[in-house]
Amino acid sequence: MAESARAHTAAHPPGRSKVLTSYDPRTGEAVGDHPIMGTGEVTRTVRAARQAEKWWTSIGFAGRRRWLLDWKRAIARNASELVETVCAETGKPEVDAAIEVMLAVENLDWAARNAESALGRRRLGSTWLTRNQRASVGYLPLGVVGVLGPWNNPVFTPMSSIAYAMAAGNAVVFKPSELTSGVGVWLADSWARLAPNQPVLQAVTGDAGTGVALCRARVDKIAYAGPEAGAREVISLCAQTMTPVVVERAGKGSMVVQVDAKLDDAAEAAVFGAMSNAGQSPAGIQRAYVAESVYEPFLERVVAQARKLRPGGDRKASYGPMILEAQIEVVRRQVTDALARGGRAVVGGLESFREPYIEPIVLTDVPEESLAITGEAVGPVLVVNRVATMDEAVERINAADHGLTVPVFSRDVSAVPELAERIRTGVVTINSSMTYAGIPSLPFGGVGEYGQGHAHGEAGLREFSRTLAIARKQYRAPVNLSTFDRHPRHLRIARIIFRLRHGRI
Repeated sequence: MAESARAHTAAHPPGRSKVLTSYDPRTGEAVGDHPIMGTGEVTRTVRAARQAEKWWTSIGFAGRRRWLLDWKRAIARNASELVETVCAETGKPEVDAAIEVMLAVENLDWAARNAESALGRRRLGSTWLTRNQRASVGYLPLGVVGVLGPWNNPVFTPMSSIAYAMAAGNAVVFKPSELTSGVGVWLADSWARLAPNQPVLQAVTGDAGTGVALCRARVDKIAYAGPEAGAREVISLCAQTMTPVVVERAGKGSMVVQVDAKLDDAAEAAVFGAMSNAGQSPAGIQRAYVAESVYEPFLERVVAQARKLRPGGDRKASYGPMILEAQIEVVRRQVTDALARGGRAVVGGLESFREPYIEPIVLTDVPEESLAITGEAVGPVLVVNRVATMDEAVERINAADHGLTVPVFSRDVSAVPELAERIRTGVVTINSSMTYAGIPSLPFGGVGEYGQGHAHGEAGLREFSRTLAIARKQYRAPVNLSTFDRHPRHLRIARIIFRLRHGRI
């Protein structure tokens, strides 16, 4: 779970904790110091969370809704502070940081207002054999949830777990990325100001060791978002204590452009999905598979749009720097490999790297075995490859086995669901790319190695809940087979009813 050459620990005299210093990736200036919390501090934090969770559970859905909506209003009123913190720690343009905060608040609002309808106890039907039973199902909190946040979307992505876990009745211990510790502290402090004596949300700051301590702290579930290597480490650590894990891996998905697509809209979505947030959004687009007959005009539109973009640290920049310094070399290796295998750069190329920024890069004719396709994509790079048929597009998407979302562009929207059902992905969008993330009720999650579990929607609320089913006998059954003293007549009646219900054509 180690992340950065930019965030580092500073040594101090004996008896004093080490400190994690984070830096603005645009300027290299220090933006904050945060303590590196060890096992003891993490354990104490989890213990406090368990006490707070008892109160949080006891106030019920209505009480939690009031508190969460108050918290939502507090975040919204002070959103400019949070946006400023995000910009300082990630280098994102202000508009990108503001959108991220707004999306997070929308999810918090939805989770607070819909938790009871999704998780509250409801009656279930029974069969003729059990009509004397009254059955119901409800969902209870797990207890304490640990959240390990990423650096690319340090508010929106972890809040997709924090908000839903809290709405379900859990206390949360949040370990932000070491690159964005200030964001995590800000969120936890905003809750602490609202409920100073009830630490339902707490932040623990530190390096990879702090994340390991949280995984080993016997919380009731861990939610992780980040690179594949970190995902495998978290799963391995949690397996030692049988702690369940929900995982959102990094990387980007694919898009499909059919012959009847509106090419201007498709090109706009492809470029935005690949380049926004410097290509560091898991909901983004790594590669576009384009029907042969529209490949050339689509590529022309992509090239024209990509050439207009300019990364930088000022307000007019299209996107900001690479947040994680080590990712620059990952992107460079992927581009180098793609070109060496016969791919062509139609926008940018190896000359596009001017650290900490990467100019837009558009590649085409990239072999499917190249790192630019098989690797975990994080960077402002778009691969555009032609396909002869939609079956070929599906085959290529499924072969790579990564990606959260697949946008499909076509005028014939009625035909897309059939195509979507053949793609191994968690979300398919039609004629749009990343806007689905603004629909809080829409669950999303990966398949295969991409991810485990879901975020958002009712599925996101139930991700942080346990099922409790209750069945109650209301009266003595007229036909009672659940006894050794059953009457032969009851069995004859049961057989007749069974044949009438299930044996007739």
